[in-house]
Amino acid sequence: MVTNTIEKKDTSQAIHMIKKGIAVGFPIMLGYLPIAITYGVLAKSAGMSLVELTMMSVLVFAGASQFMGANMIAVGAGAVEIIVATFVLNFRHFVMSLSFMNRLRGIGLNWKVPLSLGLTDETFAVSSLHPKEAKVEKGALFYTALIVTAYFSWVFGSFLGGVLGEIIPEKLSQSMGIALYAMFIGLLVPSVKKEIKVGLIAIIAMLINTICTQFMSDGWAIVFGTVLGGLSGIYLLKGDQS
Repeated sequence: MVTNTIEKKDTSQAIHMIKKGIAVGFPIMLGYLPIAITYGVLAKSAGMSLVELTMMSVLVFAGASQFMGANMIAVGAGAVEIIVATFVLNFRHFVMSLSFMNRLRGIGLNWKVPLSLGLTDETFAVSSLHPKEAKVEKGALFYTALIVTAYFSWVFGSFLGGVLGEIIPEKLSQSMGIALYAMFIGLLVPSVKKEIKVGLIAIIAMLINTICTQFMSDGWAIVFGTVLGGLSGIYLLKGDQS
């Protein structure tokens, strides 16, 4: 009798944590769907098949990198160039994963390792606002539900965008390429408002990319522009960190 009571309590707590995680992840889902659909349309217009663009979302799950990857595929970049550029752009995920594991000390490593694979800027930010759930029973299910909600909305949106890319006129799908630049500008502007030097770093990266395209492929030009532009930030922002 006591065992049944404990099992019912555990099940109730697990359901509660899952529902709470889905509820917290719902706003992320609403934000991801339109962006994922746009990615799907762009990836389709870049020459990727429906399976390829969907599997990229399944395996990569990183919006900015997928947009950049689709763009690099469109300009004929090689696999090595795309992998290096994606690694550089996503390097911050190492830091986020370490911070995530440190904050959620109440959860076992067997949960934190797979959960860290589902971290994005949004899921990391939202999970950071809910550290208490890591200390309660079945708390790991809260973070699982949160991340899975965001993950499947991104994958589904990508698939839907790929389907739409096959239906809508080619000129319309190609015109959606402006979304790539709008997204990065949207990420850049708030940082520039806080520190004008961030804008200078972006300009340096752009100039390096432009110069490099004169004597190397567009893919490697993007890689060098990203790496060297980022390194310039170490010097430009050095005084601000002291």
